[in-house]
Amino acid sequence: MDKNTNKIKRLAVFSSGGDAPGMNAAIRAVVRTASYYDLLVYGIYRGYEGMIDGEIVRLQKGDVGNIIHRGGTILKTARSERFKTKEGRKLAYEALMANDIDVMVAIGGDGTFTGAKIFHEEYGIPVIGIPGTIDNDLYGTDYTIGFDTAVNTAIEAVDRIRDTADSHNRLFFVEVMGRDTGYIALNTGIGSGAGAILIPESTIDVETLIKHLENTARRQKLFSLIIVAEGNENGNAQKLATEIKSRFPEYDPKVTIIGHLQRGGAPSALDRLISSRMGFKAVQALMDGETNKMVGIQNNHMVLVPFDDAISKSKEIDQELLKMAEILSL
Repeated sequence: MDKNTNKIKRLAVFSSGGDAPGMNAAIRAVVRTASYYDLLVYGIYRGYEGMIDGEIVRLQKGDVGNIIHRGGTILKTARSERFKTKEGRKLAYEALMANDIDVMVAIGGDGTFTGAKIFHEEYGIPVIGIPGTIDNDLYGTDYTIGFDTAVNTAIEAVDRIRDTADSHNRLFFVEVMGRDTGYIALNTGIGSGAGAILIPESTIDVETLIKHLENTARRQKLFSLIIVAEGNENGNAQKLATEIKSRFPEYDPKVTIIGHLQRGGAPSALDRLISSRMGFKAVQALMDGETNKMVGIQNNHMVLVPFDDAISKSKEIDQELLKMAEILSL
């Protein structure tokens, strides 16, 4: 693509919702790509909340130096109840106009994209989204920013827990993030060689889990690791551990909740690469006149997915992975 010859002059970038490792790499790519095309770049602090309050600052290429390896987001992030109101969005629009913003890049999840879609419909400011969520639950992309790092963090934790479980012949329930989807739990379970994986999309119930534990006991395997997504319909890790203890007094089940550790830390190599590609693609898409779309990656190719699809369509769990996990745990 040639240098900027269209009417876009000023671009704003912001992160919204939960933070995810790799967001800084995406911000860096947006700023440097836009600068290459002679655009003025502005960063909006604290997402939509900061937009309403006019927390908009000029960003130069040097401002995003030495951030590609950092977790979190240098632009901070927040959830905004005010932006859900027409009055709040009007204040946000006025703040953007005060800085002559032409287009925006929004980094976040479905809530962020829902807000961007409504905002565009009301005020016409073109916006492209970059999927930043560790849950990897957005339709239209194989990976979201932060997912790979979150899984690596969880697997490292489980590997450490395994040493204790083996030494003491104990049963461990390890709870990972995933209120509505089990992508982190499934990949963590496979990658760590877990004895069982419980996720919202799976039909595994407590009786099936008990039968599995009975089989492992007959094989004289006295320790096991069970990975539980926090949104598992059978209950969280603590509830499951209590129930199993009542059925298997010989076990001494322990519970570890990894929690927000999964959100932090330096992004993995894959997350840095994906984030950089998505930031680059987002700027090019805006210059091509695209709007109301999310940048996604499918079969290692960058694609644009309408916000309507990314928000409303469900991303199905890989049934082959589920079957494989079941077979490998036998």
